[in-house]
Amino acid sequence: MANVTAATAATAATLLDRFMSELKTTGDMQRITSQGHTLTWAERSWFSLFEGRNEALIFGIVAFAVHQGVYYGRYLPYLICDYIPAMQKYKLQPDRQISNAQWWKCVNSLLFSQMFVQLPMMMFFLPAAKMVGFDCGAPFPPWARVAFQVCVFFVIEDFYHYWAHRLFHYGFLYKRIHKVHHEHTAPFGIAAEYAHPVETAVLGQGTIAGPLLFNFFIERVHITTMLVWIAARLWQTVEAHCGYDFPWSASHWLPFWAGASHHDYHHMAFVDNFASTFRWWDSLFGTDRRYQEYEARRTAKAKAKAE
Repeated sequence: MANVTAATAATAATLLDRFMSELKTTGDMQRITSQGHTLTWAERSWFSLFEGRNEALIFGIVAFAVHQGVYYGRYLPYLICDYIPAMQKYKLQPDRQISNAQWWKCVNSLLFSQMFVQLPMMMFFLPAAKMVGFDCGAPFPPWARVAFQVCVFFVIEDFYHYWAHRLFHYGFLYKRIHKVHHEHTAPFGIAAEYAHPVETAVLGQGTIAGPLLFNFFIERVHITTMLVWIAARLWQTVEAHCGYDFPWSASHWLPFWAGASHHDYHHMAFVDNFASTFRWWDSLFGTDRRYQEYEARRTAKAKAKAE
């Protein structure tokens, strides 16, 4: 037992030393470019950000900038729609309006969480990614491979999110943690990340799990693919919380896509529809039956009103 403990401690110390070494690594374009490969414009632009600078710090800043830009940028069209009377017919819960006090409470909470929970995680991600074998060099992967990997990440995250989210609806986990997210019974775009810090950290593991598992079991994942994945995931989750069901929404032409109406019901009823992106897990485990009945009534009512 003593030998096992000593070996475990030695392994942990070695990993920590390696992590700290990666944390202090300075960018060097020559080191990370495959021999004989001529850098493209995109590759030169990317690696120039890190040249002579702390790689972990720069990647954290870039990842945070991508996160903030996509998250709030994706929300902007829905915010504009809130002030256009003609768009109100697409609201899923038109009788419930968010107050200025609620909106600012959400924004202030988001900024705190993003600065003090998510940003530190992003700062530490690159060293950890290198340690598990992520590709951080050149050449960049082709777009077809990036698209395929991101699709796989969506499936993995959705499975994880379904069960983790369902667990958060039990007992003290709901009362002490998940109830924060359910303060908004009629969600709006940026309410997607309005949550208890513990929930942010736990559900965030689903976003990381896909790339890690894919990298370990199938093929290497490039660090830039991770940024594309983060952007795609943010695009999806803001849409799911937007509170609007437009005729052109993806859920109307992708039958398995959950979309806003699916998740809006979850906030309104506090039950069912636990998946994040797709409908199949809720359908398979019967956690969308009440939603299906409600949605049939809602769409019939909307159709009758339009006529």
